[in-house]
Amino acid sequence: MDMTVTNDIKYVGVNDHQIDLFEGQYVVPLGMAYNSYVIMDEKIAVMDTVDQNFYDEWKTNVDAVLGGRKPDYLVVHHMEPDHSANIQKFMEAYPDAQIVSGAKAFPMMKQFFGTDFAGRQVVVGEGSTLELGKHTLTFVTAPMVHWPEVIMSYDSADKVLFAADAFGKFGANDVEDPEGWACEARRYYFGIVGKYGKQAQAVLKKAANLDIQIICSLHGPILKENLGYYIDKYNTWSSYEPEDEGVFIAYTSVYGHTKKAAELLAQKLEEKGCPRVRIADLAREDVPECVEDAFRHSKLVLATTTYNGDIFPIMRGFIDDLVERGYTKRTIGLIENGTWAPTAARVMRKKLEGLKEITYPETTVTIRSALNEASIAQIDALAEELK
Repeated sequence: MDMTVTNDIKYVGVNDHQIDLFEGQYVVPLGMAYNSYVIMDEKIAVMDTVDQNFYDEWKTNVDAVLGGRKPDYLVVHHMEPDHSANIQKFMEAYPDAQIVSGAKAFPMMKQFFGTDFAGRQVVVGEGSTLELGKHTLTFVTAPMVHWPEVIMSYDSADKVLFAADAFGKFGANDVEDPEGWACEARRYYFGIVGKYGKQAQAVLKKAANLDIQIICSLHGPILKENLGYYIDKYNTWSSYEPEDEGVFIAYTSVYGHTKKAAELLAQKLEEKGCPRVRIADLAREDVPECVEDAFRHSKLVLATTTYNGDIFPIMRGFIDDLVERGYTKRTIGLIENGTWAPTAARVMRKKLEGLKEITYPETTVTIRSALNEASIAQIDALAEELK
């Protein structure tokens, strides 16, 4: 993968193939990239650090680019430790360097390192600039995309946006992602940034006023071509619009009867010409990927059993994930199962009631233990409404 930025801007990031769970919860079979960049000019700016486990490799990369020169600035766009863990080591290695960041970042440095580097701070805000020589960085505040201190910066000379975590994706940069950028970028967005769609939209509006030719995220590849594609995806995701017309069926099943109902619904939808149908067993598939699919599709069906007077725990957690991220602008169908007192549909409706712009089909499928003529007819009716 080509990680060249420009003649003056060099990539010095690292690839992590040791990690199994990013942020302790997201499965990353292709590893993870922690991106960092160096702008070489009359004054030199290093853009962010990397995860604590990769200081030596990163420092070697930085020194190779510096070629014996000393950096003037460390620009900190985001204080999450996968990008900021080596700030203190950097400042010790380069005692004449200054830290450039937003006002909210320095108290976080005090919390992480016991110092806020007083006397070495360059505090920037919306519209602040940093002159390096030929290159001038203009700063854009991006609060809650996805931490409150986040800033981005734009280099007007090479027309590069340093986008912090925006436009990032799961996966190391030294392996080819067989599914391309969008799949793991979508899972990353909805898992990590998804709650903050309004804030992401605000940043996109600011970016629309910039002549951006290259996007440098803190995770994933450098984006140089067809930028409209990536920006359009981010606009769709952050505005909560469906990406694909179709139905995502998420189910949990104890003895297989609810699974049969979900599979029958998928079959009937396909027979009726539904443009896209995806089905997932929440107990056996990656739940963050299922969250991604719920946001990707225009319609969602939740199928689960009544369990201890409530719903199956994994379904409860899945719904909590959707609610936490402001799931909206969708149609949600419900399938419930119960042997003596099926209450799952009522419980799910109660958990979903705070969501906005949600519509429900007229048909709710109720299974009493196993499918019969009545519940099969309900599934057919639901498929007709959702097709």
